[in-house]
Amino acid sequence: MSDEPRPSRTEQVAALRPVYEADLAHGLDRFFEPRRADCPWCGSARLTTRLRTTDLLQHKPGRFTLAGCGDCGHVFQNPRLSAAGLDFYYRDFYDGLGERQLGRTFGGRTRMYVARARAVQAHEPAPKTWLDVGTGHGHFCEAARTVHPETSFDGLDFTDGVELAERAGRVDRGHRGSFPDLAPELTGRYDVVSMFHYLEHSTEPDRELRAAHTALRPGGHLLIEVPDPESRYARLLGRWWLPWLQPQHLHLAPVGNLRARLTGLGFTVVAEEHAGPHDPVDLLAAVWLALDSAAPREDLPWLPRPPTALRRALRTVTLLAGVPLLVLGTLLDRCAAGPVSQRLGLSNAYRLLARRD
Repeated sequence: MSDEPRPSRTEQVAALRPVYEADLAHGLDRFFEPRRADCPWCGSARLTTRLRTTDLLQHKPGRFTLAGCGDCGHVFQNPRLSAAGLDFYYRDFYDGLGERQLGRTFGGRTRMYVARARAVQAHEPAPKTWLDVGTGHGHFCEAARTVHPETSFDGLDFTDGVELAERAGRVDRGHRGSFPDLAPELTGRYDVVSMFHYLEHSTEPDRELRAAHTALRPGGHLLIEVPDPESRYARLLGRWWLPWLQPQHLHLAPVGNLRARLTGLGFTVVAEEHAGPHDPVDLLAAVWLALDSAAPREDLPWLPRPPTALRRALRTVTLLAGVPLLVLGTLLDRCAAGPVSQRLGLSNAYRLLARRD
């Protein structure tokens, strides 16, 4: 174990700046695939522009468009990020610069993870094996053991977080790589496969669902939770609605679409929830995104130079001035939590449980 101190954030940013300068020197076009003329879900050519926005969380350069299908309602990024774009825009979000902050965020959501683990109990009360796809550092699996202590939890992810989760004992086994590519090795192995806010990140959601069908035993259950593009907040808040999460979210499927696709792939949907998966932070997050966008930038390696002392001070003043709005947003979010969110059509996510036939 090395005793060398971890570099400060300022040192990390300074070290990364030349790397990002080299990336950006080639322009942004290579980060996008050609624009599609049809819907990737149903094939319809009746497309409209649902949203144009920028990267409101990392503030990396680029503009992103979400298209909506006039026939099935599917919402998708168009043009979509290329492989180079996925690498550029994900870098330092879940790992690197962003790893510590995201780790604290995901590690502190035990109540939510426990509720997700309980979502299968009526249909799968005592699963022996469970695969969590998109597990990250395995925080869900760690919390889910309190609900299912006899269950063996495995995790799967693209990043090295799943290997760290295995070493830390949060998952029994960590699989690193693409789920569709690994699925043949996992055929019929699991009683439950879960995908919590994973499918919207996938370039090909259909392949992910087919992979789940392969990995499940007959009679096993697939548990999916995704953002709901039909939420009223999605239209009311526009680009400030956090679950749009551009440019990471590539596909947002209305619940009817996902139910129909699961049925077509050999599943039976046995439960649908909207109130439980709702995360009551929409107004708080919208206020924060607007304030953060209006304030001068903090020091970020994809910006050409560090901010001056004056700009740092202006950022602090702007964010402090917005504190009353943040408090108000928090209070209003709490008023629209639970069953109220479903009655008002404000739920920002939905959850489906489907049995493999």
